Amino acid sequence: MLSRKKEIFRTPPNQTAKQSTKIFETPGSSSNKSSFFNLDRSSNINNNNLTTSQNRSDESLSQADFLTPIEKLRLWRHDVIGQHQYKTAEFLGDKILDLTNDPNDAFWLAQVYFDQGNYSRCKDLILSSEEFSNSILCRYLAGYSLIKLEQWDEALELIGEENPFDKEDRLKNDDGGVKLEASMCYLRGLVFVAQNNFERAKECYKEALLVDVKCFEAFNELIRNNMMTPREEWEFVTSQLNYREIDGNNDLIKLLYATRLNKYVHVDRFKEAEQILREEYDLMDNCDLLLSQADYLYVQCNFDACLGVCEKILFKDQFNFDVLPNYLSCLYELGGRNKLFYKSHQLAELYSSNPMTWLAVGTYYLSINKIHEARKYFNKATMLNPNFGQAWIGFAHTFAAEGEHEQAISAYAYAAKLFPGAHLPNLFLGMQHLQMNNLNLAKEYLLASHHICEEDPLLLNELGVVYFHKNELDRAEFYLQRALQTSRYLNSNSKTWISIHANLGHVYRKSNEPYKALECFNQVLKVSNKNDANILSAVGLIHMKLGDYVPAIDRLHDALAISPLDPIANDLLKKALEANKENSLEFFSKFENLTSDLSDAQCIFSDSDD
Repeated sequence: MLSRKKEIFRTPPNQTAKQSTKIFETPGSSSNKSSFFNLDRSSNINNNNLTTSQNRSDESLSQADFLTPIEKLRLWRHDVIGQHQYKTAEFLGDKILDLTNDPNDAFWLAQVYFDQGNYSRCKDLILSSEEFSNSILCRYLAGYSLIKLEQWDEALELIGEENPFDKEDRLKNDDGGVKLEASMCYLRGLVFVAQNNFERAKECYKEALLVDVKCFEAFNELIRNNMMTPREEWEFVTSQLNYREIDGNNDLIKLLYATRLNKYVHVDRFKEAEQILREEYDLMDNCDLLLSQADYLYVQCNFDACLGVCEKILFKDQFNFDVLPNYLSCLYELGGRNKLFYKSHQLAELYSSNPMTWLAVGTYYLSINKIHEARKYFNKATMLNPNFGQAWIGFAHTFAAEGEHEQAISAYAYAAKLFPGAHLPNLFLGMQHLQMNNLNLAKEYLLASHHICEEDPLLLNELGVVYFHKNELDRAEFYLQRALQTSRYLNSNSKTWISIHANLGHVYRKSNEPYKALECFNQVLKVSNKNDANILSAVGLIHMKLGDYVPAIDRLHDALAISPLDPIANDLLKKALEANKENSLEFFSKFENLTSDLSDAQCIFSDSDD
């Protein structure tokens, strides 16, 4: 391992501005002069085109006539780079660099190598000369090349473990581009993520945005990887960033950033931002805005509507990878196996090296209950990208589906490490421990998830279940009622909505509030596409407690029609029939006594009448 340098190289202040200006200048501008040939503009024209220049006026001279030979070569180089003719750019750039030995030209030749994927060649070129490596932009490109080569320690050695620039010494960009200081912070974040130092990575990404809010790469890493809790996201992005630096577009960028944030909190502010972008900026059909809408619908468990938005995005851009996690999840929830198969086959044919492809394939096999095959492809996705959180969660789901709780817990725990600001991994950990009847551990993980996100109805529902099993019925009712409040936007056909009402019914049943319990259970039976034997058995039990044996028997018969071998329903039905029989005998006995009394009364009435 290379020894760490305590201080990263700093370009001297008097050279930084000069060097940055030179790098960012438009090729061919008047300040981009070359000393090659030791020719100036006037001598070039006088010696080579003396006769021509005497016969035409200054107004008729084209701009190209005022360029030196090197400047013309640079224009040619930039033109072929724009047309992706990299061999020509490499041919020209190599000659230009040997003629000028200018760090600016070294950067553009290294850029050609980088764009072709020749990262080692790019890095070696820049580090071959102290003058080249002293350029901040060249240093940035060399560091990025080392990251592409997965040489993490060397990359950190080159770009530094800390940001060397203070507020007085920060790099300035007069052209409105992203500041190099912010880009270097972004690179540090990439290195720390690769080294599984997620806390340091988060701080680097945040610093990049604080230095320059235009560094979207850092913003995307923070939000996509859930490095902050939902409330931390909103506080940081809406209150701490300086949008005034984006001259004329500050409101637009702030609104666009807001639509990317977590949808569990500040729903009203998200909707307001979305409305402004649609009405005032005319971004009605923009894919990013549609993606934010899909995220919101998915959070609300409105899978039908979310799928519709995802398909609208894919119609415009069929290989938009950002929308695929939502699209795949909705198809899985709604049973869209044919569409899952088609998309998986399409991705495997065109993007076989992309981890998202194997996430799609694994999701398809999970949907058809081929757990072993699903696990294999989820694992392949994690091998292609070890920090692919969705693939790790899918991998864990395959163990959970087969009841292999220990392996599922291990995979969910790694996903929790990857996504420190996401509540779902801890939620799944709590659910696994609940299935293993480890109530204290389940409670601990669910409360940890609740600390990150307080508004997820599924999480609140699971907390209610834990307290129900711990016989803390008041707390169980509290969390289930909160789950109902947060699920007010949910589709009533969703599994979460049905589960909340069913569990609340059981809480009321155990709390000896039968009529409230019946109301909850009846709502479930009303909206559920198919009756649940357990719910029908619970309804039958409540009717038995109320002494309504006939409806109890009807409900228990319905439960056994669905699950004929259900021991609880069978036992309850026997008791209900016996109780109904005894109740009928008692009723008939009372009826005979009443009939006898009425006959006597009629006789007495007749005698007196006589």
